[in-house]
Amino acid sequence: MEISKRESGGRTIAVVHSSEILIQDVQSALDLMATVRYEADCDRIVIHKSALSEAFFDLKTRLAGEILQKFINYRVKLAIVGDFSAYTSRALQDFIYESNGGSDIFFLPTEEQAIEKVGMVK
Repeated sequence: MEISKRESGGRTIAVVHSSEILIQDVQSALDLMATVRYEADCDRIVIHKSALSEAFFDLKTRLAGEILQKFINYRVKLAIVGDFSAYTSRALQDFIYESNGGSDIFFLPTEEQAIEKVGMVK
């Protein structure tokens, strides 16, 4: 895992790159938040969808809700980068749409858009 820091909107954002899955369950999400806070001193994270378990995108597992609730509880803004059009679940598409309308969790197509978005929200 590699963490780089970027500036946007006067805020520092941690951009996490990894060739392996970093978020598999709630505990691994908490570990990622703690690592980013310790190593980069950031409460805004951009991560690629390839670093998340595919179970995250199956809403029946409830994994996405449990993980994202932790990010909200710990006041960490999260942007997940990727192409989400391959997921045909209407419920997941609605979930993504609703998340993007909020101020904590975002699903965006490019890393640049993700950095800009988490840098702008309060």
